[in-house]
Amino acid sequence: MALDNVTKDIRDSAKASAASIGAERDAEVARIMAEADAVISDMKVKEDKRLKEVIEQLGRQTLSSAELESKKIVLSKKKEMLEKAFAESLRSLESASAATKKKQYKQMVDAAMKVIDDPKAYCSKDEGITAADIGVSKLEKVAGITGGLILESKDGTIQVDMQYKTILQTVWDSELKGLSDILFG
Repeated sequence: MALDNVTKDIRDSAKASAASIGAERDAEVARIMAEADAVISDMKVKEDKRLKEVIEQLGRQTLSSAELESKKIVLSKKKEMLEKAFAESLRSLESASAATKKKQYKQMVDAAMKVIDDPKAYCSKDEGITAADIGVSKLEKVAGITGGLILESKDGTIQVDMQYKTILQTVWDSELKGLSDILFG
């Protein structure tokens, strides 16, 4: 029986040692898992914070991009409206009645006579006026003019462009800011 007791003592000792080693292992696993959970938790907090910052930045960028695109569209429409207003103004000038144009052309000639004595005039081929109607020495009708006059000295050294599109463009360019303020506030 002594051998049985020795065997039993060895088994009991081995079981106790195994249980102790198992307990140490379980404690070590629990400690490692706790450390891993803490590291993972820290990483998750950092990543959540970084993700939140990235989402906010993307939101700001998207908003800025949308605002910029909106401004481009608005400016494009404003420009389109201004161009339409310019074209309509020019069309209105060019389609005025013959009597109105004749009166305007006389005023143009009178104004040009401060610079040019007895000017020669160029006008649209479609105009129904004569040199005598507007007070010039000679009137030539050309295809490139759609409305208004080009006045020239006899020797051709001085030329005054009083075409409607030239006058309107000059006024338009000098008054565009004020016009924009009036139209678009």
